Amino acid sequence: MRVLMVSDVYFPRINGVSTSIETFRRCLAAEGVEVRLVAPQYGDEAATPDILRVPGRPVPGDPEDRLPGWRAMQQAVVAAAADCDLIHIQTPFVAHYAGLRVARRLDLPVLATYHTLFEEYVEHYAPHWLRRLAAGGLRAAARAWSRQQCNQLDALVVPSSLMRLRLEGYGVTTPMSVLPTGIPLGQFATGDRAAFRERYGIAAERPLALYVGRVAHEKNIGFLLQAMPLLLERCPEALLLIAGEGPALPALQRQVAAAGLQQQVRFLGYLDRLRDLPDCYAAADVFAFASRTETQGLVLLEAMAAGLPVVALAEMGTVDILGSGRGCRVPPGQPGAFAAALADCLKQPALRQQLGHEASVLAAEWSDQAMAARLAALYRDLCAEPRRRPARLRSVGA
Repeated sequence: MRVLMVSDVYFPRINGVSTSIETFRRCLAAEGVEVRLVAPQYGDEAATPDILRVPGRPVPGDPEDRLPGWRAMQQAVVAAAADCDLIHIQTPFVAHYAGLRVARRLDLPVLATYHTLFEEYVEHYAPHWLRRLAAGGLRAAARAWSRQQCNQLDALVVPSSLMRLRLEGYGVTTPMSVLPTGIPLGQFATGDRAAFRERYGIAAERPLALYVGRVAHEKNIGFLLQAMPLLLERCPEALLLIAGEGPALPALQRQVAAAGLQQQVRFLGYLDRLRDLPDCYAAADVFAFASRTETQGLVLLEAMAAGLPVVALAEMGTVDILGSGRGCRVPPGQPGAFAAALADCLKQPALRQQLGHEASVLAAEWSDQAMAARLAALYRDLCAEPRRRPARLRSVGA
């Protein structure tokens, strides 16, 4: 079977969508699925037979991203899809409309993964004047946009059960499969704790909390910084590491300076996933995560695979991981309660060891190969269904 994935984002742009695409591309081969990918060109990435890059321009206000041209994207999808069995759309922008149009023209099954709950993002990234003008209408518009796009598809992949419930509330009627991105367990279980601490000048016994992920407003990292002074009252030597890059970095650095936390909070920037990140997880004593908008929370599983106990807010996609209570503490959403949970993990070695063991066992249930096998089965089911209905051809202007 040959599948074409189409996306508005991919490596070297680092985020959860890029990671999900690459994880499935790598593992689907063992399931007899050959994957091609159409994605943006960011710089001078070398061409490969299975990745077709499309030129684009930087997105205003977010120069990390690229906006591919409509004509170039559509031409690339047409060329790549000629001998494919199915099209899998990964993002809802130019890639969605190009992938959908070509799928209907070629009478191919088309599905998408709904990675991002845009209703929760618009208030962070819409211009201030638009937020004031639209008021609550921005969320309604995001829901209507998602509903329209999702109902154009033959199937939908969602990374969590709560995401499925939210989309059903929008009025999405397309069949949905809950299928999270798995993780390569071995990659995160072999980090070098001592080497990382020595490299960054961190004392061997200093209590260390870690956040890994995009440094973006919707990640609620400011909440972690609010909890830090309260944590320091209980655990004066504690250090918080923030690994990642993103648009919220300047604001968070100002928040740290204003609170006088420069010696207790350190921003590491981007860490290479294969070379540096496993060591970073190994160096930490607890993983701290406060995002309220995650569709899955892959970094929680990465931390757990490294044997790290997790302290996190259980909202949206993280509930599927944290709901069992294994390997984690899920405090109420107040800085004081969150700080107390962190302090318990940092100050009680026996608790930390117990939670770390539970975390490793739980992470093993979310392996990348198991999830790829489920996705391959979904592909085959879609290809076995009757051909698409003509009414949907007209709905996308084919």
